[in-house]
Amino acid sequence: MDFASILQANLDRVFGERDVARRISAIREMYTVDAVFHEAERSVRGHEAISQAVEEVLGHLPRDFVFTAIRPGLGHNGVGRLQWRVGPPGGPVAATGTDVAHVEGALIRTLHVFLDQPNT
Repeated sequence: MDFASILQANLDRVFGERDVARRISAIREMYTVDAVFHEAERSVRGHEAISQAVEEVLGHLPRDFVFTAIRPGLGHNGVGRLQWRVGPPGGPVAATGTDVAHVEGALIRTLHVFLDQPNT
């Protein structure tokens, strides 16, 4: 299974997509019907709920911010991870985190998003 491609496509086509119609189309292609998206403070299930949760995440970011992989995703035995950063293109990093996905048959069944704590 090509975890790097699956996780990069999720970063680009789901979290990098501000157009709702294109994002929901990507989610339907890439996630199982009953997929679950987990953040520290909530979990949602299903394509529409996942799209809405991503919309809320993007709504807290300036429109010019982009998600960029820090290194290629990797995985084994059905679980993959991708470390990412977000900020303006070529600009300072506003936040970093890691996506951990349970993948079945090349579709994401669960996605856990971990937001790194800022260095103090």
